[in-house]
Amino acid sequence: MGWFDLLKQGLKKTSQVLNTDIRDLFKQEGRLVDDAFLTELFAILVRTDMGAGPAGEIRDQVRTEFRGRVVHMQDVLGTVRAKVREQLQQPEEPIQFANSGPTIVVVVGVNGSGKTTSIAKLTHMFKQQGKSVLLGAGDTFRAAAVRQLTIWAERLGAEIVTGNEGSDPASVAHRAVSQALEKNVDVCIIDTAGRLQTQTNLMNELAKIRRVITKQIDGAPHEVLLVLDATAGQNAISQAKGFSDAAGCTGIVLAKLDGTAKGGVVIAIRKQFDLPVKYIGTGEKSEDLALFNADEFVKALFE
Repeated sequence: MGWFDLLKQGLKKTSQVLNTDIRDLFKQEGRLVDDAFLTELFAILVRTDMGAGPAGEIRDQVRTEFRGRVVHMQDVLGTVRAKVREQLQQPEEPIQFANSGPTIVVVVGVNGSGKTTSIAKLTHMFKQQGKSVLLGAGDTFRAAAVRQLTIWAERLGAEIVTGNEGSDPASVAHRAVSQALEKNVDVCIIDTAGRLQTQTNLMNELAKIRRVITKQIDGAPHEVLLVLDATAGQNAISQAKGFSDAAGCTGIVLAKLDGTAKGGVVIAIRKQFDLPVKYIGTGEKSEDLALFNADEFVKALFE
C-alpha cells in the first residue's frame, strides 16, 4: 500500500461517520436546510470528536450558504469539506534537524498512548533516510517499557541506552546524549515515562530532562513530540494542554488513528493549540507513519 492508501484506511471509521451519516440526512431527493437539519448535521460532526466549536462553525457555514433552500448531499459535503480544510490549515512540519551534531528528540505522552510504537516508527523512518539512531530508554519506572524499546532497537538496527529500574530518567537522558555526541549519531530519541498531565512531580521531571539536555547541547532538545492516542478523543485535548506547557512540545504525533471513528480530534487539536500535527500513525507496523498533510487528510476523509 502507498501511504495515502494507509491514511485512507486509517481514517476509514471517521470517514464512514461523516459520509454515511451525512448521506442518511438525505433519505429523499434533496432536503430543506432548516433548524432540524442543522441540529442533525451538528450531532454527526460532534461524533467525530472535532469538538462543539469546530462543529458549530461548520454548521453555521452551511446555514449561511443554504438556509431555507432545498439542497443535495454533495452541496453540503462540499461546504463541510472546505470548512474542515480551513480548520486544519497548516504546512507540513517534518522533524527539524540540528545544523550540526546529533538531533535530540524527546517523546512524551501518557501510558498506553502508543509512545513506544511511535518511537519505533520514527526510528524506522530515520533509518530509511540513511541516518544513524540511538535510543534513550527514559521510562525507567516500567521494566516492560524498557524491554519493548530494546526489542525494537535490535529489530531496527539502532543503539540503545538503558538505566536500572527506578533510576533517575534525567541520568539516562544525559548518558544517551553523551553517547550520541561521542559516536556522532545523527538522531537521539529519548523516551520518557508515561504520565498523566495532572501529576505535577512527574511534569517537573520532564522539565529536568530538558534542562539536562540543554546543558549538553545548546538549543536541544530540537524536538519534543507529544504522542496522543486518537481513540482518546476529546480527552487528548487536556493531555496536550498539560504536556505542552510542561515539556515545551514542538509537535504532535497522533497514534492509533486506524482504530477510531474520532479522527476529527485533529481539528480540535489544531483549533486549540499552536502546535503542528507532525505525523500520524496509520497502523501497527514500523512503517505505518505518515507526515501529516492537511490536503491529503481531508481528501482521505471525504473520498
